Amino acid sequence: MRALEAQFLEGEALGREVVRRMREARESVWISTANVKAMLLEGEDGRFRPIVELFNALVKKGVEVRLLHAELPSRPFRQAFDARPALLRSQMTLKICPRVHFKCVRIDGAWLYLGSANLTGAGLGAKHKDNRNFEVGFVTEDFDTLDRVTALYEQVWSGVSCRTCRLHALCPDPIGPGPAKGRGRKAKGGSDVVLGRTRRLRR
Repeated sequence: MRALEAQFLEGEALGREVVRRMREARESVWISTANVKAMLLEGEDGRFRPIVELFNALVKKGVEVRLLHAELPSRPFRQAFDARPALLRSQMTLKICPRVHFKCVRIDGAWLYLGSANLTGAGLGAKHKDNRNFEVGFVTEDFDTLDRVTALYEQVWSGVSCRTCRLHALCPDPIGPGPAKGRGRKAKGGSDVVLGRTRRLRR
């Protein structure tokens, strides 16, 4: 065991700090979450806007945005995403893995949030303090922690984990090929994934 330099945050303070760091990203934003919803963010002008607008602004300035999620995003999120076709042709990529449950936001490979909050209004979004979930997390620039989380993220993102996954046949949209045995059993609806490229979300 070794000491870890990190800042512990909870509730509104956690959401504000994560969103602030996302807005300031220069190179990449990698997000891992179990749930994805059309969460609202409060702007400097006091107006509330969907997080898809933030993603749109990030990719316009050349930031790579990755979203790794466990469940199909909510319908309002999918509608907002599909309404911005530039996102589909840009650097934003979404991949689904039902086994993903770790929540993280990695910024520029140098800053990391780890905690309980999902990419939802009650988690990291703008919600009244008496409506939002009780969430905790910590943020850090610790190199070893960043390396370990990056390795896990890449393992799932690249489809390496699919090779031994016992849920592969039930996956709605496999990232990579599954175990050699029983590979003939295909998930319902098949897969339209091209590794490293964005695809339109199924409705």
